[in-house]
Amino acid sequence: MLIRFAVGIACGLWLLPVQPAFAVDPPVQCPVETPDCSVEVTAPGGGDSAGGGTENGGGVAVCRISGTDTVVPCSRPDWGWWSGRDNCYYMALSPQPGPEEAAWAGKYPEGAIYEAHCTWDGGVGDVFDYVLTWFATAPPGTPVSPAQLAQRAVDSMTLRGADIQMAPHAGAMGLVGLPMWLWTTVGPTTWGPNSATATVPGLSVTAVARATKIVWDMGDGTRLTCAGPGTPYSSAASTTVSPTCGHVYQRSSASRPGHVYQVTATTTWTITWAGGGENGVLTRTRTSTATARVGELQVLIS
Repeated sequence: MLIRFAVGIACGLWLLPVQPAFAVDPPVQCPVETPDCSVEVTAPGGGDSAGGGTENGGGVAVCRISGTDTVVPCSRPDWGWWSGRDNCYYMALSPQPGPEEAAWAGKYPEGAIYEAHCTWDGGVGDVFDYVLTWFATAPPGTPVSPAQLAQRAVDSMTLRGADIQMAPHAGAMGLVGLPMWLWTTVGPTTWGPNSATATVPGLSVTAVARATKIVWDMGDGTRLTCAGPGTPYSSAASTTVSPTCGHVYQRSSASRPGHVYQVTATTTWTITWAGGGENGVLTRTRTSTATARVGELQVLIS
């Protein structure tokens, strides 16, 4: 949902679709009142002048309206950074609004809310609207913070719930009063470590994810937390209790839907990241399910 407020400004900009703006680093503020502004960047070469949104030649980046000779400031202290793709200035709100803000559109707390000053008049160019809008990652043309880059690294990982293993296994019949062993197959996607690096020019962030616990909902009202992946069962263990993660059912599953208990394992992943002189910790959860069939041992006495 976008919340718009019209703000008048004498710009006289004729707008056509443009390419993403070049984000200079370090940020250099061009005076707002200066119609022509070139921003010197530290990184040489590169850039794409196609479409006229941003030009970068000889170490100079110029932000302009596509198809015109009109140059605009690449950044403004009150509006943020120019994105030539959609002719908007973007600035992340600080602090970020709470979940009641409509612009989150149900995505809180993922991503971030930005204030945008955009032209919407189809070519007149003398009115900018103020808009609150959500982005999963930084809008094109805006500088990326280490924390935002860490989110990109996490998004590129494959983090799954537990690869649930049980003894007796899911297709076998367990017995009331006998111990059930619980564990997960250990690998980069089920327990970790799992790492990924995200990079933009001048900045690189590496994130490392490790599972730290599994909460097992056994379907009979019991929830237990195991700090590790659990211990794989071996035939030598016989009917002993798992040394790390297990459960003993006290009732048969015969009265349950499908005559089974629904077992849910929720894995918590703790992700540490570092880069750009900053570091932090993120948390993610993943869930997987299985079923357990439990019967009662009938003893016949004649």
